Amino acid sequence: MVPKWLAAAFPPGALCLGAALNGIFSFGLLAAALGTDYWYLLRVDLAGSNKSSWDAEQLSSHSGLWRLCEGHNACVPLIDPFSTESWQLPATLQHLMCMHRAFVVLLPLSLILIVFGWICIIIGSLARSSRLLLFTGCYFLLGALLTLSGTSLYICYSRAAFTETVRMFDQQRFEPVRISFGWSLALAWLSFGTEGLAGVLLLLAARGLSLEQDACSVVI
Repeated sequence: MVPKWLAAAFPPGALCLGAALNGIFSFGLLAAALGTDYWYLLRVDLAGSNKSSWDAEQLSSHSGLWRLCEGHNACVPLIDPFSTESWQLPATLQHLMCMHRAFVVLLPLSLILIVFGWICIIIGSLARSSRLLLFTGCYFLLGALLTLSGTSLYICYSRAAFTETVRMFDQQRFEPVRISFGWSLALAWLSFGTEGLAGVLLLLAARGLSLEQDACSVVI
């Protein structure tokens, strides 16, 4: 339940405008994150060896949800998690593929939900419907939860995949390897934050508009 004093502190119209702007920011950030290939970074540290920094760059790679880019070579598509090949993987790798299927569905779905949520903001603010704004606020919070679930699954998947790769091959090969997450993942986290903020602002707007309507009915 939103406190009355907090809902009455800002005009519902300003809160709806803030929610709409946050919805736009959330969409742009998540779209940029899904379209770039810097979610997962793999760097090879060849310090102390007889190989040059150019060799290290060639061995390093960065990847997104759809492609893998190695060194200065062109990016190649990752395995389609819904293809027949993915279902033929060993049982020990099926849990990784299940996580892969999950986040490649959740994150684009969250992007689509933002579009419909933004339309609901416009309709709710023009119609001055507290119920529609309340629904849209909950809708945005659900979308933020999907974004959070997708990014969290990606992090778990990346760590589990690297651990499984080290287990399958000689561990000494991976001693110079340094892994990290890149700015594409950071954009997805920012999208989660702005999407959740839009939902909170809409809940405040719905509460404030309801208080205004109740006050008008009492006066009448």
